Amino acid sequence: QVQLGESGGGLVQPGGSLRLSCAASGSIVVIKSMGWYRQAPGKERELVAAITSGGTTNYADSVKGRFTISRDNAENTVYLQMNSLKPEDTAVYYCNADVKVRLWSGSTDYWGQGTQVTVSS
Repeated sequence: QVQLGESGGGLVQPGGSLRLSCAASGSIVVIKSMGWYRQAPGKERELVAAITSGGTTNYADSVKGRFTISRDNAENTVYLQMNSLKPEDTAVYYCNADVKVRLWSGSTDYWGQGTQVTVSS
């Protein structure tokens, strides 16, 4: 199996910053893509940002210009730098990875346990 360890969540004031980290461990051949999703109370889980092994990124319109996703392929780690945080960013943030665990197999979707981000004054 593959495990995703998340860290960096917490309470921050509006306008502040947080840096989320997610490290994948286990039997990994390659991680095709990694990303962050979030789910606020009463809302569906939504994509925040994603990055492929080649460095292509996608962002939700609501976070463009404020969040930056990056990855360290050698360490199987993805980061989400969140700046200019707003109360509407409050949610549980989940790390996601599309992981190829065997050379002869396709990739499989894995999820972290989630880390709470609360933006409040």
